[in-house]
Amino acid sequence: MTSFRSVSAAVFIALASIGATTTLPALATGTVTVGGAPMYPDKTIVENAVNSKDHTTLVAAVKAAGLVDTLSGAGPFTVFAPVNEAFAALPAGTVDGLLKPENKAALTKVLTYHVVPGAYTAADLMAKIEAGGGKAMLKTVEGAELTLTRGDGTIDVTDAKGDVAKVTIADVRQSNGVIHVVDGVLLPG
Repeated sequence: MTSFRSVSAAVFIALASIGATTTLPALATGTVTVGGAPMYPDKTIVENAVNSKDHTTLVAAVKAAGLVDTLSGAGPFTVFAPVNEAFAALPAGTVDGLLKPENKAALTKVLTYHVVPGAYTAADLMAKIEAGGGKAMLKTVEGAELTLTRGDGTIDVTDAKGDVAKVTIADVRQSNGVIHVVDGVLLPG
């Protein structure tokens, strides 16, 4: 089994080699705690997310959109997972409106805009940002792109509307991908 020290050193070397001068927050290498619950790398995105007290709104939305089976599938997926406070910061009534059965298509569009095919670690994302001259574009499952840049000690994710969410916990590994916890809800154009 790879030790924490050797993985940390490898990540540091990888980031240093691409010229990164920031420190990513809470870089996870195994089982980490998110929302008061352990996130096990041998469980799926959904199996882990249902236990996070910080992601109850996201889990409710995934269930309402009928995406549980998809996000429990083989993947791999990279999910930018907004915390409850991010949903609460949306205009009043937005979440309640999206959770209504008649708005399932709109809810699905918002949720799949947070999902990128493939498993991208923070080091992978930083390498893409550096290779892109300070910016990386990732196509989401929804079909539109997210813009990633290096923020002040973090990775910033900008949506189609120009709003920025910061990665607050990076590299929460899952059996079918990786989650990066973000502090904002990303909205497609």
